[in-house]
Amino acid sequence: MLGLDSLGSSGQLSGQRIGLVCNQASVNRHLQHAAEVLTDAGARLTALFGPQHGIRSDRQDNMVETPHGHDLAHAVPVYSLYSETRTPTAEMLKGVDRLVIDLPDVGTRVYTYAYTMANCLRACREHGVPVMVTDRPNPIGGVAVEGPVLEPAWTSFVGQFPIPLRHGLTIGELAKLFNREFGIGAELEIVPMTGWSRVMYFDDTELPWVLPSPNLPSLESLIVYPGMVLLEGTNLSEGRGTTRPFEVFGAPWLDGERLAAHLNDIGLPGVRFRPVGFEPTFQKYSGTACGGCEIHVLDRKQYRAVRTALAILEACRNADPGRFEWKQPPYEYEHDRMPIDLLWGSDRLRTSLDAGGSAADAHAKDLDDFLELRERYLLY
Repeated sequence: MLGLDSLGSSGQLSGQRIGLVCNQASVNRHLQHAAEVLTDAGARLTALFGPQHGIRSDRQDNMVETPHGHDLAHAVPVYSLYSETRTPTAEMLKGVDRLVIDLPDVGTRVYTYAYTMANCLRACREHGVPVMVTDRPNPIGGVAVEGPVLEPAWTSFVGQFPIPLRHGLTIGELAKLFNREFGIGAELEIVPMTGWSRVMYFDDTELPWVLPSPNLPSLESLIVYPGMVLLEGTNLSEGRGTTRPFEVFGAPWLDGERLAAHLNDIGLPGVRFRPVGFEPTFQKYSGTACGGCEIHVLDRKQYRAVRTALAILEACRNADPGRFEWKQPPYEYEHDRMPIDLLWGSDRLRTSLDAGGSAADAHAKDLDDFLELRERYLLY
């Protein structure tokens, strides 16, 4: 049972003026949207707030701002938190007794919804508004943790706190961690789930699937995302503009047959690569034929998304060093720092490869400090 289901049946918000941070995936187990759940429970909805891609996730591309609007069904304003502001203003919170946050997360440090939540916590602390986060599953489970921990000098809107690329936390656990460990200090209540365990992937929950954002259409795309998102920092296509984003990757100058053979020979655990050709309909190489591979995860427990993506980066770079490039700024409101550094959480990956080293040289070898910290914030 989701936190939203529990909150809706509790009657706790009856008569209160509520602001709701949500998108189209903010539904209960019966596919009823959070706005309806709260109003049916007696809450007075006063404002809606949407994250990146918009409250309906109808903005396909990343780094495209969403305008403010008005919700006709509830006769309330819709404020975009991916616009000229990424933080609710005093005017937006005027008349709100409590802010409820019901957002999906995908278990990856660079996914911006968690930082929209963090910005809401800061604003609500400043303006004296209590916050309630209704918890949702980490769709790729709550056990595996991997990748580098963000270094403080590399904070951005795709990484505000020192957590690894795959963090293994729910959005409610992230809220607790951000609020207490990293000093936000808002008045915060987490409405937990019941019946969820850390070993569950989303398809173990018997909950209905609604894609969290336009380019993560399936659970399979989420499983590879913690590593394959790194390709956004390169001139490799990460499959945006295809029907299998993040599962398909390549470039016009790559030979998919050779690349697949090389990657399969490495023997990465839990995964096989199949050569493909594809033509993106938008973003990198739109309308241009690309060679590359599709990732087929055969064993989720063995598969390591970050390790696999590092092997892919190194193989693609070595296939044609003269054509492989790092993407240049701007990226997610950052105009000076390299996108790959923001995604990795430091410049170690880029500088290691540029110096002729291995991608493995930049990989985090010790997550013990984070794992110890994480234990204090686990709800399940």
